[in-house]
Amino acid sequence: MPTMPERIPADGDAAAPIDHIDAEMIALSFVDNAGITRVKTVPAARLAHAARLGVGVSPCFETFGFDDLMTVGRYLGGPDGDLRLVPDLGALTELAGQHGWAWAPADKYTQDGTRFAACQRGFATRQVEAARRAGLRLSMAFETEWALGRAEDPIGFTPAINGPAYGMIRLGQVAEYARELVSLLIRQGLRVEQFHPEYAASQLEISIAPSDPVAAADAAVLLRHTIRDLSGKYGWRATFAPCLIPGGAGSGAHLHLSAHDDSGSLFADGPGPYGMKEAGAAFLAGVLRELPALVAVGAGNPASFLRLQPSRWAGIWQCWGRETREAAIRFVTGVQGTERWAANAEIKCFDGTGNPYLIVGSVIAAGLAGIAESLALPKEITGDPATFARRYQVRRLPADAAEAAAHLAASTVLADAMGPELHDALVTVRRAESERYRGARPEELVAFTLWRF
Repeated sequence: MPTMPERIPADGDAAAPIDHIDAEMIALSFVDNAGITRVKTVPAARLAHAARLGVGVSPCFETFGFDDLMTVGRYLGGPDGDLRLVPDLGALTELAGQHGWAWAPADKYTQDGTRFAACQRGFATRQVEAARRAGLRLSMAFETEWALGRAEDPIGFTPAINGPAYGMIRLGQVAEYARELVSLLIRQGLRVEQFHPEYAASQLEISIAPSDPVAAADAAVLLRHTIRDLSGKYGWRATFAPCLIPGGAGSGAHLHLSAHDDSGSLFADGPGPYGMKEAGAAFLAGVLRELPALVAVGAGNPASFLRLQPSRWAGIWQCWGRETREAAIRFVTGVQGTERWAANAEIKCFDGTGNPYLIVGSVIAAGLAGIAESLALPKEITGDPATFARRYQVRRLPADAAEAAAHLAASTVLADAMGPELHDALVTVRRAESERYRGARPEELVAFTLWRF
């Protein structure tokens, strides 16, 4: 992936990618610190101009909560200033399910043309570049879970499908929807690996093939938009909210990652656990150490903690294990003989309220810190830590939004990687959301977040 320029290009061959897109309108998206995808649009005839000079957007969005309420941080927030959204024409995609529309993720620049310090996509790009300088190539992919509700219930959640978890009965009710969804995604350049009914009420899951971390975050944004749009055409509403029914299983956005250097995978052919090389084990140790702060990045919404409960495979324990779905980090070796290309790690505690660019960037920063400090990966766990956590001192990850925000505020690794503007803005948003909904009942949190994500 090309490195994002430090300044908006003075001019460029914008016509080449534009000429290949049959669209009249272009959606330019960015994801704020609360995990909400925001958008500006331009007619196709204005896209070359937008790529050269950007589209104006207020920096107030840096401190918007998921509820659209604004707060003010140390550096950002309030009514002053303006930014420029610059579409990444390399990621420009015709929307196969929306005639006449195309989409491009946007990076943020200041009015003087320099890169905006708090651009979330820019942060992810910087971390990919930092990994490259360290001799590493990372691949990532999000597993996306969502639930389908009936559109005639505009406030609550009435399941659109029913039947046993993972069941053929459920699949039969969404077979045409699934076929059309996969077709649209493939036409939009996403490589679909699998689709299946999931555990929670009316829940589905899709897996996209791994790619460059920034492209993986782009894919998450495009995938969710495609799912929402197609669901509406079937008379359904799609929600990526972490909890549908208090006390029940929720929806996550698990992140899978692999890392390679010039000698191959860091998770195979080494002397460490299950073939990890020293750098691979140190990378995972760095992620493991930062997990309490990473929860605020990838699952810091107050409703996220309705999902992050014991014995639900939500990954609430600060530990790792091979194919252990209760651990926050599940190590996957793959089928015997495939380890060199299939071995990966899954981070299970994230959900759809997290900004995918912040998630991939923060995980990279944590892993690189682990390598730089030669951290040792602790002993793995097996089984459900809920049955032995106290005895073996297995730590639970933050249990509420305030605790997670406090860990993020205290993380020097993430503060250094993000820079003061972005780090403070994210902490500000998470603390403000925590304070506003501190006394909310679980049913209220579900109602507040159900159709926001």
